[in-house]
Amino acid sequence: MDKQKILQDLRKIIPKDNIKIDEPMSKHTSFKTGGPAEFYITAKTIEDIQNIFQYAKTNKIKLYIIGNGSNLLVSDEGIKGIVLKIVLDNIDILESDFGVLVKAGAGVKVMSLAQELKKRGITGFEELAGIPGTIGGANYMNAGAYGKEIKDIIVETKVLNKETGNIEILKNKQQHLEYRNSVFKKNNYIILETTIQLRNGNTAEIEQKMNEYLKQRKEKQPTEFPSAGSTFKRVDGFITAKLIDECGLKGYQIGGAQISEKHAGFIINKGNATSKDILDLIAYTKKKVFEKFGVQIEEEVEII
Repeated sequence: MDKQKILQDLRKIIPKDNIKIDEPMSKHTSFKTGGPAEFYITAKTIEDIQNIFQYAKTNKIKLYIIGNGSNLLVSDEGIKGIVLKIVLDNIDILESDFGVLVKAGAGVKVMSLAQELKKRGITGFEELAGIPGTIGGANYMNAGAYGKEIKDIIVETKVLNKETGNIEILKNKQQHLEYRNSVFKKNNYIILETTIQLRNGNTAEIEQKMNEYLKQRKEKQPTEFPSAGSTFKRVDGFITAKLIDECGLKGYQIGGAQISEKHAGFIINKGNATSKDILDLIAYTKKKVFEKFGVQIEEEVEII
């Protein structure tokens, strides 16, 4: 389908200011790498998402959904099709018989929600405060930190069913939330809003806990460099970062990509990395760990 025709069509169904052509994905990923997206669209309403989804489906155009790009590695060649960034940013807080229900749009940043909850004296979210992504992304991959995963507090999630085009509600158990995995990775749904169960607490205690977790994160993780967080998944019976460290790979570098000297579980962009550098370093790391320990590690980062 002609690119100009697609652009004309898109401008009829979504505000033209929300559409960018050949947009560098290096601007929209925490790795700060990645080639251009043929069409980059920000969706600020559920109606926008439905319209773009239906248009892409009808015209057989590949559609990629992203949040904050904090767990994403996009190839240097870029992305053909439509990249749809969800920026639904509503936060609704309701008292319930079991505590406090918080409804957060998929585009709400985890840290922004944590700050809002702290301000209102709502506890149960502090461990997750430093996760760099959005609520939608955290729900998608069942993100976690310091012994807590988002599955521990999710009640339900509002989604767009890609098969039917309908808006549905999936309860916690229907989402099959496991370690860095969920039903959403099968790509059948677009996450629109997540409802979590929390409780009232003490603002000073919440702030103290949050600050402690953020301090630990800053001390132990290379937050001063672009990365996608932990590059590799945990392996049953092994600490993945320890395996990488024992292979002598801390500080090992390919191009501008380096295995962090602070935390071997992180690959960082030292300033001029390409996505190919990062991919090559991921492959090299997996190879070396397998050669030394016979353990197959898997990347946690999503690759497009």
